[in-house]
Amino acid sequence: MALLYLNSPCFSILPLIGVFMAAVASMAAAQLSSTFYDSSCPGVLTTIQTAVQDVVNQEARMGASLLRLHFHDCFGCDGSVLLDDTANFTGEKTAPPNNNSIRGFDVVDTIKSQVQALCPQVVSCADILAVAARDAVVALGGPSWTVQLGRRDATTASFSTASSDLPSPLLSLSGLISAFSNKGLSTTDMVALSGGHTIGQARCVSFRNRIYNENNINPSFATSTQANCPSVAGNGDDTLSPLDVQSPTIFDNFYFQGLVNQTGLLHSDQQLFNGGSTDSLVSTYSTDMAGFFNAFAAAMVNMGNISPLTGSNGEIRINCRTIN
Repeated sequence: MALLYLNSPCFSILPLIGVFMAAVASMAAAQLSSTFYDSSCPGVLTTIQTAVQDVVNQEARMGASLLRLHFHDCFGCDGSVLLDDTANFTGEKTAPPNNNSIRGFDVVDTIKSQVQALCPQVVSCADILAVAARDAVVALGGPSWTVQLGRRDATTASFSTASSDLPSPLLSLSGLISAFSNKGLSTTDMVALSGGHTIGQARCVSFRNRIYNENNINPSFATSTQANCPSVAGNGDDTLSPLDVQSPTIFDNFYFQGLVNQTGLLHSDQQLFNGGSTDSLVSTYSTDMAGFFNAFAAAMVNMGNISPLTGSNGEIRINCRTIN
């Protein structure tokens, strides 16, 4: 996932750069199609859906992990997050935002093996991530959407890009809006995608400062969360807490209800409801689950359409962890 920050003082050229980037992304997205594998691998969607449902039945948390994998791969959506390090590059897996954070690689390996047996070297790892994310959300009670397909896989990955570009849980509201806007995603997309935090967990190290030092937090929530996250850095850093304390394994709108009640776990979560421009949207989603579901589905399609590799670019990996 690569969030682009443009800090050049040459402000007059930025609109042109933005138009160019949008045009390139639009052209690439236009090559994606929901029917891409209808002839070349007609059983692939059912194969992925069954595999995802099985693994989520075994461990509900894996649904959130598969959604997170796609999100961290995206703003590119090219399967680069799956690549292991090589002699030629250090990949994204050990970048600070990903290290000890993203998981589910073995599940993707299993799905890829099943898809390879069905249709050898036809379906990309990037498309598997996109479909698995949708199916994981559905398996946990969330909305479905039509995944656009036809992405190809990257032949390299970048530790430095992942380190610098993945959005930090410490971002302010303006930082979040800018980061998503720079990739053509609206504020509505950003808030809706943040709603993916209705499932999953976060590590103590990523929210310690919030629960001990911030004021816009429910006191009871802060106290109960502190019980599993000591104040001293290095103690319990990897201890997990749910991003949505009410229903962490069900995809619903309780995440937004939590923000209204000031129980957002991450600093960046609570920034969405903190007296700023997104308060009204959060309030709406907190009482209108259907509205949130529709916005989330649309935002996932928009995110999946950002700069995919298509046509003759990239490759179809045989093994999602390595280039061919």
